[in-house]
Amino acid sequence: MSEKRTDYITWDEYFMGVAVLSGYRSKDPNTQVGACIVSADNKILSMGYNGMPIGCSDDEFPWNRDSEDPYDSKYFYAAHGELNAILNYRGGSLEGAKLYVTLFPCNECAKAIIQCGIRTVIYLSDKYAGTSSVRASRRMFDAAGVRCYQYRSSGRTISLDL
Repeated sequence: MSEKRTDYITWDEYFMGVAVLSGYRSKDPNTQVGACIVSADNKILSMGYNGMPIGCSDDEFPWNRDSEDPYDSKYFYAAHGELNAILNYRGGSLEGAKLYVTLFPCNECAKAIIQCGIRTVIYLSDKYAGTSSVRASRRMFDAAGVRCYQYRSSGRTISLDL
């Protein structure tokens, strides 16, 4: 009998990889955020990426970041990857789940994460760490007992030929 492989990817590598891959679905020209929600027993429950709501054409709504009138920027329209993953879930409760996400959640997503019962957030990037939005997220996560930690890359490279 052969021995089992020992070079398989870890759960964190697997789920963060799914989040990264999900982000590639985003049409946003600046930021592609992917998210993957996982049960306590390591089953994928849902995925999401940042984009326009169903029925709102990616070609008709704005994708620009800066505009004199916020009405003409993406911020009033695009749903974040974390929120889409939560809203895409159709199985009942997310109580006790983990969220793998490529960018640390904003304060609005933090509220949804806390309210739906997600208990752990594993994030890839924290490039907006000093902003009021992320500081508010951390404050709410701390108060609600949501554990957050940054994904630590193993340095492994995985290539997909599609």
